[in-house]
Parts: sequence; C-alpha cells; structure tokens
Amino acid sequence: MKRTDLLPLVERFHAEGVFEDVFLISALKGEGVADVAAWVASRMPEGPWLYPEDQAADITSRLLAAEVTREKIYLRLHDELPYSSAVETEKWEERRDGSVKIDQVIYVQRDGQKAIVLGKKGATIKTIGELARTELETLFGRRVHLFLFVKVREDWDNNTEHYKEIGLDFPNE
Repeated sequence: MKRTDLLPLVERFHAEGVFEDVFLISALKGEGVADVAAWVASRMPEGPWLYPEDQAADITSRLLAAEVTREKIYLRLHDELPYSSAVETEKWEERRDGSVKIDQVIYVQRDGQKAIVLGKKGATIKTIGELARTELETLFGRRVHLFLFVKVREDWDNNTEHYKEIGLDFPNE
C-alpha cells in the first residue's frame, strides 16, 4: 500500500480522535522509526537507575554472554535445531590487556543435534562464534575471546541450576 493511500485513513483517525498520534513507518526503508522512538521517549517518566550505569543489562555479564550466543544459535539453526539446546558460560577470565576470555558450552540432547551445531568441518559453530563475539564486543566495549564447545547432555533441561541461573523457578519445585 502506498503512503498516499494511507493518508485519508490517518486523517480520519485524527478527526475521530481514535489515536493521540499516528505514524507512517516503512519497515523496508526504516522510515518513521525515529519519530516513533522520539514520541515514546518523550512520554516516558523519569525514574531511578535500576542497575549500575556501566552494566549492560539487568543480568550478569556471564548470563548475557550466554544469551547472546543462544540467540545466534537460534538465528542460524532456526529450522534445523529444535529448542532443545542451552548455553552455559563455564569460564570468564579477565585479561591484563583489558580483554576477556569466555568459555561457553552449548548443551544439546542428542548426538545428531551436536553434529548440526558443529556443521560441516566446524563451519556452523565458527559462524555462530563470530556472530556472538562481534555482538559481545559491542555490548562490553572491549575485545572478547570466545571459545565454544558442544556437549551432549540428554537431561540438561532437568538441571535446576540452569533455571536458577537465569532467574527462573525449576518446574515442579
């Protein structure tokens, strides 16, 4: 639908007072998004900081790193891997040069899933690692050395520690 086709509808909304404001947005071109963001920001009440200013999110850096990697797995393997994997940050090592070394384990439930995550000659895990490392470096504002390992653990979804780590109660507890 063209913008000119929408203008009469927008004018009707304004005339009838259906909405306080109406925005025309192009998802393809990204047009109008800044206007919506400015409108929302202007209406947000001020409040206290809920966590330290230098903290990237309201979760630990270790958990944030695991969630970033998990997101990259799902984006890369959305059709091939069912939601039966988990990522755990096993080791977080601060380096003298200001960088951080992160060791993560990707748990899957079957050997076939492990092969999918690794990909042919390790190509899939390499891509996942590159995408995750790039985002983590942006989030943390420093160099990240990310090492990914894939392990089969049939019952990872029954591990109470996994749920507690992400702030959830274990089912049936």
